[in-house]
Amino acid sequence: MTTAGVVVVTGASRGLGAFIARRLAADGWSVAVNYRRGREAADGVVEDIRAAGGVAEAFAADVVDEGEVARLFGEVADRLGPVTAVVANATGPQPSAGVEELTWRSHLDQLEFFVKSPTLLVQAALPSMREAGGGRVVMIGSDMTTRALPRASAYVAAKTAQIGLTKVWAKELGPAGITVNLVEPGWIPVERHSGADTTAYAAEVPMGRMGTPDDVAAMVAHLVSDAGGFVTGQQITVNGGHVL
Repeated sequence: MTTAGVVVVTGASRGLGAFIARRLAADGWSVAVNYRRGREAADGVVEDIRAAGGVAEAFAADVVDEGEVARLFGEVADRLGPVTAVVANATGPQPSAGVEELTWRSHLDQLEFFVKSPTLLVQAALPSMREAGGGRVVMIGSDMTTRALPRASAYVAAKTAQIGLTKVWAKELGPAGITVNLVEPGWIPVERHSGADTTAYAAEVPMGRMGTPDDVAAMVAHLVSDAGGFVTGQQITVNGGHVL
């Protein structure tokens, strides 16, 4: 496997996903910019990549739906080529709810984004990865699995499940040359955090600053590269040491 392959980045029309897509394109990947809503934003990411000399296409798909994931990978193969890397970044609403308010639906909503979707994505990518002799899977998690903030139990439970997926899949898929890793960002301000006061949080970070989307994208870029080919099954936190 070489880094000059095709990568699907889910939820890539904005936020962390957009930065990851741009960085991987700069590293030579052909990038499938996945989005569920907001075609204009996804097209903007594609335009940025092409203007910088990269290769990218936008693909609409709901990545918690089996049929849409299958269609997505078929379209990517037709337009860009066989997929050899997946970055499972897509997310959804994360409502704050204390234990008294939790419903099973609350848990299922989070599990669909963070367990079902990565499962569907990896299953769809496996045939082309095996044919290529290897591949890369990176899930975007959260350091909330360690911080354990109150009123976030459904989100934290689903994100914690990704740790288990990472370890088991790494063992299962390692013999096929496929690495599986989990990147856990801290609070990385993006568009939706515009105007938020980060002073108190930054003061708790040993590195003395907030993280940036580029910090996360750089870690993902390493893990999908040839240089990251002997790193698998790892839970890597990118938060400046905020949790140790």
